[in-house]
Amino acid sequence: MRKQPLPAAALHYPATRRNREPIRNALANVLPPTGLVLEIASGSGEHAAFFAPAFPDLIWQPSDREPSLLASIQAHAAASGAANIRPPVLLDIDRSPWPVPAADAVIAINMLHVAPSSAGAALFAGAAAILPPRAPVFLYGPFKRAGRHTAASNEAFDRSLRAQDARWGVRDLDELAALAAGHGFLLDRVIDMPANNLGVVFRMGPWPEPGPGVSRTPHPA
Repeated sequence: MRKQPLPAAALHYPATRRNREPIRNALANVLPPTGLVLEIASGSGEHAAFFAPAFPDLIWQPSDREPSLLASIQAHAAASGAANIRPPVLLDIDRSPWPVPAADAVIAINMLHVAPSSAGAALFAGAAAILPPRAPVFLYGPFKRAGRHTAASNEAFDRSLRAQDARWGVRDLDELAALAAGHGFLLDRVIDMPANNLGVVFRMGPWPEPGPGVSRTPHPA
C-alpha cells in the first residue's frame, strides 16, 4: 500500500506516533474480528490512518466534535491508502442520538482528561445506544486508581490540566466504572501501557448471572 504525501490540511500530533503501536497491540486483543469501530475524538486522524490498515476486516469510522479537524482526518485517511476508513463525521458525545446508529466497538484515546467530568456519563450513554451485547468500549489515557495517581508525572499532568481548564483532569477509574455500570457496562480489563497510561476495556451488557466460581471482577490483560 503506497502512501501519498500529506496535504497541508493534515495535522500532526507527536504523541500519536509515540503511542500508536502499543495501542494497536492492545486493540488486537480487544476488537471484534469484523464490524464497525467508532473512534470518538479522532483529532488529527493519525490513529485512524494507522489502525485501519492493521485491521483490514474492520470498518473504521473516525469522528470529532470540532469541524476544523475533519479535513485533517480525511487527509490522513486518504494518504493511508486504506479502503476501510469511512469519511469522518461530526460527533459531540453530549448530543444524542449520535450520527452513527450502530457500531461493534467504540474507542476513545486521550479524550476524557481534556473534557468535563460529565463526558464519561455521556460517552457510556451514547455507546449503550449503539453497541450490541459484549461489545467493547476501549479507553486510553492516564487514570487514577482508587482515588490516587499512579505516578508523580500523572499528578503533575493533572495539575497542569486543571490550570488550563477547571473542568479537565485525570479521571478516577473506580468512579468511571461506576458510571459505566449505570449504563450497562462491565469493567472487563485494565492494561498497563507506556508512559504511565492505561488501556481500559468495558463491555456492554446485559450479562447472565455468573455460575459457581465465576467472577465478574476486572482483570489485567
